Amino acid sequence: MAAMERLPRFVWRLFHFLPPRLAYAIGLGSVVGRTILLLTTVGRKSGLPRVTPLLYDEIDGLIYVGSARGVKADWFLNLRANPNVEVTLGSRRIKACADPVTDPRQVADFLEKRLEQRPILAATMMRAEGLGSKPTREQFESYARKRTLVILRPVDDA
Repeated sequence: MAAMERLPRFVWRLFHFLPPRLAYAIGLGSVVGRTILLLTTVGRKSGLPRVTPLLYDEIDGLIYVGSARGVKADWFLNLRANPNVEVTLGSRRIKACADPVTDPRQVADFLEKRLEQRPILAATMMRAEGLGSKPTREQFESYARKRTLVILRPVDDA
C-alpha cells in the first residue's frame, strides 16, 4: 500500500477517470494491477470471453475477489457455469479455477482479514454499506449473507 501512496498525484487523478480495462490496454497494468485484476470468464449463454475488472486480495498464492452483487453478478454466474477462468494481474496472466464461497462465516472471516490488512479501503467500503468503520462480528456475518467471495486457485498448464 505504501508504494501506491507514493505515486504522483496526476497518476491517481488519471485512474479516477481511466477505466481499468483501458488502463491495462495502454500498458498501465503494472500500476493498476496492484489493486485491480481483470477476470476473464466464458459467457454462460454466449460462450464468448467476458472481461470484468475487480478489486482483489492475494493471500498465500490464492486470489480472492468479492461480488458486491452477490450471486446475481454476471461474472459470478459465468464462473458458476464454467469455473475455468483467466486472471490478468498486472503483467501476469494466470489460468485459474474459481471456487465460490457462499458461507457467510467464511465471507465474514475474509472481510475481517481485509479490514486488518487494508484498513482504509475496507473501512471506506464498510461505511458505504452503512456498517461503520469497525463492524462487530454479527454485522460482518449479516453483511456477508448478501455477498459472495470467490477464491481463484492458479492451475498449472502442464
